[in-house]
Amino acid sequence: MNSSNLDSILVIIPVLNEEATIAQVIQSLQLIGLYHIRVVDNGSQDRSADVAFKAGAEVLHEPLPGYGRACWRGLQAMPESIQWILFCDGDGSDDVSALNHFFSFCAVSLERQNQRYDLILGDRTATAMGRSALTPVQRFGNGLATTLIWFGWGYRYRDLGPLRLIRRSALEQIQMRDRGFGWTVEMQVRAIEGGLRICELPVNYHCRQGGRSKISGTIRGSIRAGIVILATLGRLYGRRWLQKINGGSVIRC
Repeated sequence: MNSSNLDSILVIIPVLNEEATIAQVIQSLQLIGLYHIRVVDNGSQDRSADVAFKAGAEVLHEPLPGYGRACWRGLQAMPESIQWILFCDGDGSDDVSALNHFFSFCAVSLERQNQRYDLILGDRTATAMGRSALTPVQRFGNGLATTLIWFGWGYRYRDLGPLRLIRRSALEQIQMRDRGFGWTVEMQVRAIEGGLRICELPVNYHCRQGGRSKISGTIRGSIRAGIVILATLGRLYGRRWLQKINGGSVIRC
């Protein structure tokens, strides 16, 4: 993508007490030409919002807790020029150097299908660095969730990673409802149901560069996250059968 196309991308970064890392994340994104950056402070008790603002990001506040709620807040009142939304974490774990590869997959038209991808996901399990940085809880949760999606929807994802780029029109089409930790798994299931063109690309992944994980860092958080993912999949599966939704065809790169 050239610089004018990069201007069509909005980055949304939910944060909760990421003061130690958020400036570096913002600067890394700016170095590759991404300047439309929204940091959504989801109730931080540190200086995350101030640090993000000083680093050049637009800062929004979502006081009600929930990863999906913070993401949803970031999507409100987007400029008309925005055509793509990039979601990433604020803890420094995502390797944003892979994004140029992401951009090539949304900018280049596929000759055979005369189509472009709608949802591009980072696959941490496809690189040695990514696999080594994932905690046992993350590996187990990923494996369980992707297997259940495969059984329920017939599409085999490899990861539920946070680094993801989605076409604005596609995101509007799938009508996200979850406002909690089920946001990522709902997006991937709804993408199948909506017949979106999906691609997973290998990405490196780092251990958290600061702060403490709200999910994999504690036994309670890990159990809660697992329950939320299972409940989200159960709800989506039930709705699929009740409404007799046809998932349509999906293109894998």
